[in-house]
Amino acid sequence: MTAWLTLVGIGEEGYAGLGEPARQALRGASCIIGGARQLALLPDELPGQREPWPSPFSLEPLLARRGTPLCVLASGDPMFFGVGASLARQLPVEEMHILPASSSVSLAAARLGWALQEVEVLSLVARPLAALQARIFPGARLLLLSNDGDSPAAVAELLRQRGFGPSRLTLLEHLGGATERRLDGLASDWHWPRAADLNLLAVECVAGAEARCLALTPGLADSLYQHDGQLTKRDVRAITLARLAPLPGELLWDVGAGCGSIGIEWMRAHPSCRAIAIEADPGRQAHIQHNRDALGVPALQLVAGRAPEALAGLPTPDAIFIGGGVTVPGVLEQCWASLKPGGRLLTNAVTLQSEATLVSWREQHGGELTRIALAQAQPLGEFDTWRSALPITLLQVHKPL
Repeated sequence: MTAWLTLVGIGEEGYAGLGEPARQALRGASCIIGGARQLALLPDELPGQREPWPSPFSLEPLLARRGTPLCVLASGDPMFFGVGASLARQLPVEEMHILPASSSVSLAAARLGWALQEVEVLSLVARPLAALQARIFPGARLLLLSNDGDSPAAVAELLRQRGFGPSRLTLLEHLGGATERRLDGLASDWHWPRAADLNLLAVECVAGAEARCLALTPGLADSLYQHDGQLTKRDVRAITLARLAPLPGELLWDVGAGCGSIGIEWMRAHPSCRAIAIEADPGRQAHIQHNRDALGVPALQLVAGRAPEALAGLPTPDAIFIGGGVTVPGVLEQCWASLKPGGRLLTNAVTLQSEATLVSWREQHGGELTRIALAQAQPLGEFDTWRSALPITLLQVHKPL
């Protein structure tokens, strides 16, 4: 199909900063759709009708005119957290002609002298600030697309709480425009007033003496979790995650989630990993909500309910972990039926009854049984001895394709 939709990226410098192909597209357009701020950057002499996006924002009016020549004005690079990326999920690229301008990230890297391939970019636009928790590491360089003028101060406060007060912050407002401004400071004493709503914050993470650093590998310290004792302990958790083997974009069901540790560390394995925690106890639900924010995965979905009833209608998972309720009638059967072909199911058992359930299930469906026995050195009078934890039986099953 011939391209009917032209996307023009425009920066803060406005029409004067556009290349000739972009200018031609705008001069020849009968209708230009865009945000009020972008449309205001166009000169009055352009003949095309100017149409702002609907409020609340929706692509549906535009998609309803599919095939009619239209021009969309976007901020910077339309494919970088922009409307172009949203449209590309709805339309084949052959129907679009995309003319990008420099993104705010490219401009920021040029101002700071940072190599873009060594920088991590995170958008805070309409996203929870808690997602930043998973990106803070000593020496990391971050470029944060702020949600509004309050974002820089909120980021500075979060860094202070994590013990990263010495981190260096650079606030860049209206990049590429006549009113561009740069402000520098440390998170520990960030004092600048509210920023312009259009801003980008650069962060060089520097750990203080009391910094709380969260490793990327599974098996975070038990003390990092808020829980009531219903917690898959650190070493068992690391083994469990290694066997679940998360891949980018995959979805996990964490059934009987307790404090949510398995689903949380599944999502920390890669930014695109997804997890649903199913938990019936209100107190543990509160622990999950606290832990997912504190450990940087606020997108973890919490389903309040008890399996198997609460599993109905959930998206098909790539993997399932059953942390509790394996002896409840129907739980294993419902999980197995819902699992994606080629997916993996893993469950841990501590009691004789739950272990017997796993042995019986293995006789019908196959799989691998593993017993984990751990012991820690603890004082015994004037000496030390080994204190053994309860052994855990682990069943891992792959569903045939």
